[in-house]
Amino acid sequence: MTYALVRPARLDLNSYARATGLHPEAIRRLVALGLLEPVRDVRGELYFPPAQVAVAARIQRLHHGLSINYAAIGLVIDLLDRIEELETTLRRLSERH
Repeated sequence: MTYALVRPARLDLNSYARATGLHPEAIRRLVALGLLEPVRDVRGELYFPPAQVAVAARIQRLHHGLSINYAAIGLVIDLLDRIEELETTLRRLSERH
């Protein structure tokens, strides 16, 4: 059996709300929509890896900057991630030749 030597960094709901500038209830809605991926402890409390702060910033930029509703943001993020993957693959292929 192995044990972690250090506890993984994570933010509770209120700390995450302060870090992102989002209201805790808005965070819960984004979790329900599948836009944020928290970890739940044994009591069901939400905890967020620090990388999820950048995810929240991306969601806010899409929502406020482009007026995309939250329901559509998941699709837009998936498409943007796919474009990034394709561009990376294309760049690697062009470097080989």
